[in-house]
Amino acid sequence: MKCNVGGVDRMLRMVVGLVLIGLAVTGTLGIWGWIGVVPLATGLFRFCPAYRLLGVNTCSTDSSCGGSGCCK
Repeated sequence: MKCNVGGVDRMLRMVVGLVLIGLAVTGTLGIWGWIGVVPLATGLFRFCPAYRLLGVNTCSTDSSCGGSGCCK
């Protein structure tokens, strides 16, 4: 599984995911806030199945995703 989620995209996904989960835990957003698990997981694993289906890759070729070499 090659990574297709780059640095900025990854950070935004993780922040949005955590905010949504936080709102769900506090009861502000309700059960729909748990959808934040999806962007959080795609940010952590650096892989988005929807990006793969659409042929999108935000991972630049000159960067390394945390030293794992998935973006080379």
